[in-house]
Amino acid sequence: MGHADAEASMAHRVRSVLSIRPFRRLWGVTYLCSTGDWLSLLALTGLVTTFLDDYRAQSFAFAGVVLTQLLPGLLFAPLGGLFADRFDRRKVMALADVARCGLFVSIAVVGSPLWLFIGNFLIGCCALLWIPSKDAAVPNLLRRPDQVETANQLGMVMTYGIAVISGAGLYALITGTSSAFHLDPSGFGIAKIILLLNGALYLTSAIIIATRIPELSRRADDTVRAETEAKPGFRAMIGDAAHFVRTTPLVRGLLIGMIGAFAAAGALIGSAKLYADSLGGGESAFGWLFVALFIGLATGMGGAPKLARTLPHNRLFGVAIVIAGIVLSVIALSPHLIVSLIAVSVLGAGAGAAFLTGVTIIGTQVEDAIRGRINAVYQSLMKIILAGAMAATPVLVGLVSPRQVSLFGRDMLIDGTRPVLLGAGVIATLVGVVAYRQMDDRRSEKILTDLLATLRRSPRRTTGLLIAVEGAAGLDTSTQAQLLVDWLRKPGRKEILLAEDPALDDGRLRAVLTGAQLSSARAQALVAAAVRADLVEREIRPALERGALVVLERFVDSPLAYLSAKAGLDTAELEGLADWATSRLRPDLTVLLDREPGTLPPRSPATEHHWHVQKLLTDMAAADPDHYIVVDGDGPEDAVAERVRVAVRSALADRKLGDLLPVPTDAA
Repeated sequence: MGHADAEASMAHRVRSVLSIRPFRRLWGVTYLCSTGDWLSLLALTGLVTTFLDDYRAQSFAFAGVVLTQLLPGLLFAPLGGLFADRFDRRKVMALADVARCGLFVSIAVVGSPLWLFIGNFLIGCCALLWIPSKDAAVPNLLRRPDQVETANQLGMVMTYGIAVISGAGLYALITGTSSAFHLDPSGFGIAKIILLLNGALYLTSAIIIATRIPELSRRADDTVRAETEAKPGFRAMIGDAAHFVRTTPLVRGLLIGMIGAFAAAGALIGSAKLYADSLGGGESAFGWLFVALFIGLATGMGGAPKLARTLPHNRLFGVAIVIAGIVLSVIALSPHLIVSLIAVSVLGAGAGAAFLTGVTIIGTQVEDAIRGRINAVYQSLMKIILAGAMAATPVLVGLVSPRQVSLFGRDMLIDGTRPVLLGAGVIATLVGVVAYRQMDDRRSEKILTDLLATLRRSPRRTTGLLIAVEGAAGLDTSTQAQLLVDWLRKPGRKEILLAEDPALDDGRLRAVLTGAQLSSARAQALVAAAVRADLVEREIRPALERGALVVLERFVDSPLAYLSAKAGLDTAELEGLADWATSRLRPDLTVLLDREPGTLPPRSPATEHHWHVQKLLTDMAAADPDHYIVVDGDGPEDAVAERVRVAVRSALADRKLGDLLPVPTDAA
């Protein structure tokens, strides 16, 4: 049943994301461009071999085509992110696609090997502009932040799954058709047809982006930047990005972790052929190792959202890299192909989970104004580290002389791949630990607790913090909640959110009761629970998932006490209803304002039932002193606010959450 529920949940999340028209169209555009990317890789590799007669030169054709497309990312890493953050992303993407179309057509027309490599390099430059703009725009097309992970999954499935099959199938179809008509499939004419088809794919993408997805121009505030808006220069934007990385532990840990993860991946890929030989499996083992790696990558990307339900993204990223590093050490010591295949699959799963988690963190926890630059650095760093590790690995392997040893009665070749992989595994593990410590914002809670919750498939605790302000008088809770948020909201601090005003919920409650002609106390309790459930799912939980500090007045306790006092409903039944409506979400800290009845404002809605309501609230606080602080609510607003600040400061400091607080002088 649990597996079926998980599949149903995944299907629901996919449908909810694909139901968003702008994203659905962008997903289709991604299909066109990704198919063109894979098709061009095959077509250009085949074309360059027709220009070269020397066998050795032909053997480097594939590497040359790949290198010239990767080279822009290695040389101009931040450029795409700067364009994504400074200019209209829709225009950047459309112009990049038009340029790619023209370049492919020019390669087909010129027919020169030199221009093929130059044109391919320029095509890589266009991709360098297109990808960060697309990645930065995706979160702004979605309805909720929790949809970013599913959107990233769909993008990767399209780029590395459907598009690969389509590109390879289309190439096979065209070359196969040419053979059927007795044409030379390796000739320049067939390659020209494929290049022109590629140009048509990118031109179609440009037209769709320019005319059918205007939402790509949208920014975080749902507005399009005016062309006359004052914009910072490129140098200032680079400085802002560098400062953001230096001063933001989350992003700093993310980039540090990527260095370890892709250094390990590059070492494995760079030594895979020799490693397969050391296992005695030859070409077959080499192929099976790659199959195991990609199966693991797909499994990790597919399973990361399930793991994220019990393990926060900020922790999952570091844990996945540490696991990948440990498993790489196991691969280095493996004596048998079967052990290696299992370990490589686990390594791929860790790398896939880490990559998807990193992209999700950027999409949900990095502000829109700088998201393009961080995406560009993230993607480019991945390519640089991967290429560097792949290039360095053969050199390091060659420093160790191979020798034959016997282990458990089985002969095993120990060559340079073993110490290189072992060293890469140790480095990846250490880097994963550093990344974890940089990114973890829940240091007061042990990682073992989250890992056990993951094994038990228990719902994970959110990374954010929820503070509720409760009291018998709505005017008091409203005022003090706003003053508390104003005090907590300081530049550079974690996101501070004042959740929706309960007065709006009261209006919705009255509208439902009046419209449905419901007058009984139980009906009112049910509708009130429904209104609160909507607020929790729509606003509070997504904010907590982002790691925000949420302040909310009259969350559960005051409405429970009021309904119990007014209608005489059973408190235990009401608590059960509240638990169901909020999925047992309870504040990390509740501030209870305690006032005497005689000090309430005239005609206060709470005056009539104040004694009963206040008694119930006090009983709740007494029953759970670890999560409640009772503050004297009598006196001027500023005096009460000062008492609240002192109490909150003390309570959060006791929970080792003092970094969320303003400096002490602000409370004076």
